[in-house]
Amino acid sequence: PPSPPPHLSQMTTPSADSAPAYQWHLGSKENRPITAIILGMAGSGKTTLTQRLNAYVHEKEIPSYLVNLDPAVAAIPFEANIDIRDSLNYREVMEQYSLGPNGAILTSLNLFSTKFNQVMEFVEKRAPELKHIFVDTPGQIEVFNWSASGTIITEAFASLYPTVYIYVVDTPRSTNPTTFMSNMLYACSLFYKSRIPIILVFTKTDVVKHEFAIKWMTDFDTFDEACKKSDRYMSNFTQSMGLMLGEFYENFPVVGVSSVTGEGMDDLFKALERAAFEYEEGYKVEFEEAKKQRAQHEETRQESQFKQFSEDAKFDLSTRSPMNVVKQSLETIIIPDEPNTSSTSTTTTTATPQGEEKKEENAEAKGEKEIFEAFMKKMKEEKKEKEEKNEEKLEEK
Repeated sequence: PPSPPPHLSQMTTPSADSAPAYQWHLGSKENRPITAIILGMAGSGKTTLTQRLNAYVHEKEIPSYLVNLDPAVAAIPFEANIDIRDSLNYREVMEQYSLGPNGAILTSLNLFSTKFNQVMEFVEKRAPELKHIFVDTPGQIEVFNWSASGTIITEAFASLYPTVYIYVVDTPRSTNPTTFMSNMLYACSLFYKSRIPIILVFTKTDVVKHEFAIKWMTDFDTFDEACKKSDRYMSNFTQSMGLMLGEFYENFPVVGVSSVTGEGMDDLFKALERAAFEYEEGYKVEFEEAKKQRAQHEETRQESQFKQFSEDAKFDLSTRSPMNVVKQSLETIIIPDEPNTSSTSTTTTTATPQGEEKKEENAEAKGEKEIFEAFMKKMKEEKKEKEEKNEEKLEEK
């Protein structure tokens, strides 16, 4: 089974005594607020949890910043400092690009991420006076987890501040071992993809307590017995996955929270501090190293493309580069000769080797220009002809 990183092996369910204190520097440019990105399946209670977090920080007078990234939500039960709906209209995106609901959410988030540097400028201005930044994500987890925009937003925060994923699990639904295992697989995929700390938050504990989940995560026999009670085909697969992942996810910090009563909020904030401490101690080094490797890979790729482009742009007939193929294919195009004025000229000059060489260079450059202009003219004519044919077909239909 996959083993957690060395710096993850000491992460356990937080308690008042075990959680190390994260050091803020309020009022200083060196202050680094803890960023919590809230993720989870649709209907798991992400937005409701964000509302409870907002109520908690107001009650405890903790300076915080809230960001809403869900463009499709009709209303949010908290006042966001930055709201994606102020910049993009979800329904207009859906109509303009002829998309379905999920495609419109994904496109809206992608469009918003192209200007996310401006969002970070607002955050950086407020950062010296903040302790926490909470980011509420779209209801469909795959929109954020498997899109380029999710990676861009996560890296934007993680490159500046200690960043943590809060993975929200619907406790009543997770009493089913198959649903529970689906959530654990998603949590593991988030961790492997992002390489930043993750906290498992079991919500709705006012309906069902989360102690059963802790037992399943720490004791495979208990989870195995729960799987055997179901005769479904998925039971065997769930048992196998539980055996494989047990050693891994039992080290994730687990917190039970009720967004209705506020139960477990103290433990959640202690878990955030502990995860931020772990980020500074271990994750930050790995994250920066991975970011450096990606930057080097991108630089190498760009240099290779530029080199290839430079080679293809040379008009060397001894090679078969794309530019030469175009030039050779255009040799059949008839270019009108310029009027010969040599017969009417009465002035004679003595040619020098340097003059002849320069004249040949000018003639060659002029010939290449004429070839290019003829090529462009031919392309325009073909395009116009194609458009006319398409119009005729449409008229026939």
